Amino acid sequence: MTVRARSELIELAPDDASLLSAGAFREEVIELGRPAVIRGLGAALPATRAASTAPSAALDYLLEFANDRKPQVFCGDPVNAGHYFYTDDLSGFNFTRSEMALADAFAQMLAHADNPSAPTTYIGSLVAPAYLPGFAEANHIAIVPRSVEPRLWIGNPSTAAAHYDAYENLACVIAGERTFTLYPPDAIGDLYVGPIDNTMAGQPASLAAPNGDTARYPRFAAAQARAITVTLSPGDALFLPKLWWHQVEAKAPVNVMLNYWWDATATGPDAPSLALLHAMIAIAERPEAERMAFRAFFDHYVFRTEGHPLAHVPEDRRGVLGDLRAGYGQIRAMLVRALRGH
Repeated sequence: MTVRARSELIELAPDDASLLSAGAFREEVIELGRPAVIRGLGAALPATRAASTAPSAALDYLLEFANDRKPQVFCGDPVNAGHYFYTDDLSGFNFTRSEMALADAFAQMLAHADNPSAPTTYIGSLVAPAYLPGFAEANHIAIVPRSVEPRLWIGNPSTAAAHYDAYENLACVIAGERTFTLYPPDAIGDLYVGPIDNTMAGQPASLAAPNGDTARYPRFAAAQARAITVTLSPGDALFLPKLWWHQVEAKAPVNVMLNYWWDATATGPDAPSLALLHAMIAIAERPEAERMAFRAFFDHYVFRTEGHPLAHVPEDRRGVLGDLRAGYGQIRAMLVRALRGH
């Protein structure tokens, strides 16, 4: 793999062998656990080519696939300049949501595109097969498994607060420009993360990153020192491993981005984030000594800081831990029975 590394960011050449297939990309890039920028990965997509003529052409191309379903549309007050976030007291949000036909939402975006005093319009996480049937087949990227549904992010200038995804994320700019500010997963304590159940769009977000207020959030300075900034032009793509924090700014009057989420390293149907939630309610508020005891067990059995927990036992006597892929169903059944009270 031919790469140029800047800090933890990998820069892949567009003709790199790791980009030939989803399997190669998983083995050579995903398993490294580092973000990667790939210039020009989506330059040949029909959507990108259509967008190169004018912002309206990008939206016209999408409308060629549109059905009658109405997605949820965010509308932001001009005073917020496209920053979609909480109200100051965290009781609500500084934008409104409504359902709107895609043609109407796009017309509103174009009408407000060159007017900074107008409201901003934004559609996020639009599942292409549900709203734009045929788009996925016409705009496939080889390093993504074909079973993964593409999503689209469309709107006037916007800033999405720093958040993480629980899956691998490949984002490719179709129209406009996107600037990503990245923070590694272990910066979580320096980001002053907001509520996990009252969020803008699913994942909790950093309260400190939008304004960089280190007087109110002093630990954020440590996160700032580790930040990686990447600006993507049309056709450029960014790969983000699970749990990497990212703030996303769309700067053009009209912006379109394509992204894919998938769990490339799953061993079964259960998501690690669900295990985290259950661990919170089961362990987080127990006495410190008990939490530290469980931490030792998690390190031993889950994080395996010293290798396989039964390395001292013959392989054919390790039971369900001998091969977790083989024992997956049995352990899952034990867990389900316990949760059901049996």
